[in-house]
Amino acid sequence: MDSARRNYPLLLLSQFLSAWGDNALLAVIVGQLTYLQRAGALSEEQLRTHNTVYTSLLFIPFILLAPAAGYFNDRHPKTTGLAWGNALKLLGTMVCALSIRFGPVWQGIGYLVVGIGACAYGPAKYGILPEILPRERLVRANGMVELLTLVAILGGAIAGSVMADVWKDAVGRSYVALVAIYLASLALNLGMHRTPANPGIRWNANLSAFRDHAMGLAKAPRLSRMLLGTGLFWVCGAAMKINFQPWGLKVLQLPDNTQIALLGLWLSVGVMVGSLLAGRWFPVGHLHRTRLFGFTLAGLLALLFSVEHLGFWRQPTLQAGALRLVLPVLGLLIGAGVAAGCFLIPLNAALQAESDPDKLGKTIAVQNLVDNLGMVAASLLCLGSVQAGISASGVFLVLAAVTAGTVALLRIPEPSPTTPNPGDRR
Repeated sequence: MDSARRNYPLLLLSQFLSAWGDNALLAVIVGQLTYLQRAGALSEEQLRTHNTVYTSLLFIPFILLAPAAGYFNDRHPKTTGLAWGNALKLLGTMVCALSIRFGPVWQGIGYLVVGIGACAYGPAKYGILPEILPRERLVRANGMVELLTLVAILGGAIAGSVMADVWKDAVGRSYVALVAIYLASLALNLGMHRTPANPGIRWNANLSAFRDHAMGLAKAPRLSRMLLGTGLFWVCGAAMKINFQPWGLKVLQLPDNTQIALLGLWLSVGVMVGSLLAGRWFPVGHLHRTRLFGFTLAGLLALLFSVEHLGFWRQPTLQAGALRLVLPVLGLLIGAGVAAGCFLIPLNAALQAESDPDKLGKTIAVQNLVDNLGMVAASLLCLGSVQAGISASGVFLVLAAVTAGTVALLRIPEPSPTTPNPGDRR
């Protein structure tokens, strides 16, 4: 088996386990807030604030360390970046476990370390694709990576929520399970064939090179709009993820963390469907339908706002054992996910295919920076909503307005075969 045939399946499985762990760990941490609120130790506003702060800790390293991540993944083999990323996530999980004895502050410190690991891992998981696959497979490969990532987000969030419910009085068991997941992902990375390195890249020139490359991408009419579009996707995803807990508890009156996590199931199912459809429908670089899916997403977010105020969204329901499924809400979430998947995947593939291959690590690091700035913006939106007295439902309406306004500006020009791209200048 050659290197490409070996590395691609190992990458997919490693990425699945790593993303599963990230989301299960957050669900275990945030899930404890539900029981603190029920015990009267937290108000609704405090729950929303703590939820947002914990979730934001994963994003911060991507902003502060984006240049270093780009340098590391341009200079060293992408397989090394994958392994180091998982090693840091493993360490962060063990730091989180210290909270059992020394208090909840260690959960925040540990999840921040996990975020540093994710920052190292992120550029490698995408940057390795053009090194191991031909160009014509990039759209489908991106779709598969996103598909498995979203399955992992879903599975991890649900599994972590189940752990938070079942082991609410024995949190240490959750951390033991998560350590095992990260160990397995790290072992898969260590089993990959080593990809090429570029030892000629020097750190002393990296920061200015990263800045210049980011400015070049910002000045490129086509690439800059791709970055804006992918950033918008993560604004929506982060805001919805943060908002599901207070919205599910208050508006849908869901009884536990597991049923709150299932809200993400329907959204993720939609994104998975959208990712698969995008891989089949859109050749690399064909972005003329992107704005249509963006406006559709904005409309569906506005309808989620109306659930609290229009009773017909709450019937019919399906009772499946202890689970209560509100079918119209389920449909809205799936529809929003399909629109989001069809919006994101063509942008991701075109950005990778049209960037300078020798600087792809920096391009993906810039993309990670933009995406995580978007997620921090989503966190600030949620925190600002709490301070302004906007309800959890109102967050969806604000998000719909932000999405529609951004998509209105997102006019992506057709590529020019004769004009070099500013983001590609050396």
